[in-house]
Amino acid sequence: MQPYGNRGGDSGVSAYECGPDFIRVQFITGAVYLHNYASCGANNCETMKRLAADGHGLNGFINSVVREGYARQER
Repeated sequence: MQPYGNRGGDSGVSAYECGPDFIRVQFITGAVYLHNYASCGANNCETMKRLAADGHGLNGFINSVVREGYARQER
């Protein structure tokens, strides 16, 4: 996992890890969620990867668009 940039300063996301067809997102609570093409769609997954790399907007995108579209909670 690599630290999330949190350029807005108020994100609930703390870290992330990207793979070819997935993104794992860790929140400040310690919970880790796996999102993949099957769970939230390829376009949403790729958008999440871009937002993670930008360090801005990932938490808002998850809350407003992806919501419960995760494959599993890992912690």
